[in-house]
Amino acid sequence: MTVLYVDADACPVKDETIRVGERHKVRIVFVSNSWMRLPDGDLIERVVVPEGPDEADNWIADHSGPGDVVITADVPLAARCVKTGAQVLSPNGKSFREDAIGMRLAMRDLNTHLREIGEIREGGPSFTKQDRSRFLNQLETVMRAAKRQSGA
Repeated sequence: MTVLYVDADACPVKDETIRVGERHKVRIVFVSNSWMRLPDGDLIERVVVPEGPDEADNWIADHSGPGDVVITADVPLAARCVKTGAQVLSPNGKSFREDAIGMRLAMRDLNTHLREIGEIREGGPSFTKQDRSRFLNQLETVMRAAKRQSGA
């Protein structure tokens, strides 16, 4: 059975994720380091992990697998989940795929290094309405593929 896991601490598309998850009648698990307000629903679950670096990431990576969908902007978490066979989507609607995850990790590491030495200062592009729209379209496509993979 497909489960939709959300790396929830800084996720800008929680409402959209709930809408699509409920339409597909899949369990939606929001994982964070602190309690957050979410709508009540039979399919919505909150998991609050202990404070600490990568606690939420570790929980998601340990629980996700083939037929599941993971929503995260965290490239290392995405790489771990892709390895488990989960479908992984960023909040801006871009898929993390096995054939491109190595390059995404390398670019992340390069940008981190350039920020540390002061060569670049901005954190990245801001989240737009187009990103939200792309996310909704891609999540619908990814959910259908994941449900087929899980046999649902």
